[in-house]
Amino acid sequence: MNIDLKGRDYLTLKDYSPDEIKYLIDLSLNIKQKEKNGERDYPLQGKSLAMIFQKSSTRTRVSFEVGMYQLGGNALFLSPKELQMGRGETIGDTAQVLSRFVDGIMIRTFDQAEVEELATYASVPVINGLTDSYHPTQALADMMTILEHKGKLEGIKLAYIGDGNNMTNSLMIVGAKLGMEVRVATPVGYEPETEVVNYAKCIAEEQGGNIIITNDPKEAVRGADALYTDTWISMGQENDREEKINHFKGFQLNKELVELASKEAIILHCLPAHRGEEITDEIMDGPRSVVFDEAENRLHAHKGILAALL
Repeated sequence: MNIDLKGRDYLTLKDYSPDEIKYLIDLSLNIKQKEKNGERDYPLQGKSLAMIFQKSSTRTRVSFEVGMYQLGGNALFLSPKELQMGRGETIGDTAQVLSRFVDGIMIRTFDQAEVEELATYASVPVINGLTDSYHPTQALADMMTILEHKGKLEGIKLAYIGDGNNMTNSLMIVGAKLGMEVRVATPVGYEPETEVVNYAKCIAEEQGGNIIITNDPKEAVRGADALYTDTWISMGQENDREEKINHFKGFQLNKELVELASKEAIILHCLPAHRGEEITDEIMDGPRSVVFDEAENRLHAHKGILAALL
């Protein structure tokens, strides 16, 4: 099957078909394998990526910047202090100007609407590096990691334990499109967005997968092939810290909970981790953990996205 994604935006995995997602995963894995073999191609030689960061980052910034370099291109870090957007220039004007200078724009920000507006006015591909609604680049790296360790994606039972946040939304969407059973366990009142749940359930039915939403973490992890968690306190929610921690008691990935999963279950976390809160050291550093393989795959997944779109 001939798939050409040149010039496409990467705003949410809703916009990509199952075959297109599989193509990106395969491309990213091929780039990774060649790199491990000491081979390197430079498909983006002479190209530049503008990276707009309204939210701070470790993995997103380093992986996109290094990824562009390794593909032969160049990346520019742009903070709010270095952009006129921070002084009142419209997103549309910024998008049109940057499109005259660079070959792609990656943005990490709060509001999904800002990413959508940027893409509307930009004439180059726009990549969503994270918003409060979606984290599609992380989700691609997660699928790579599960495929590497489990040998397949279709039919895999993925249990997500924690807050119904941007990571939950993206995992439900990508899992549904790849025929997985995604089980989401959150405390009452912290369930993922109803609109995204309904969308994912519809897609899962078409692809032979399933979406399960529960408030019982034990129900979610029982017999699961992969367990996933994320920080309970997302960026910008620090004022609700104590209240959220109280609500999330019983939702920690610890030995008791993990023992309910498959004996071969792997542990994932998108990082940064608040050790001792959503996950214990014993599980984070244990033999089932693939957390740092997952983190490394951010680099390879981003390289696959960049190579495909730019």
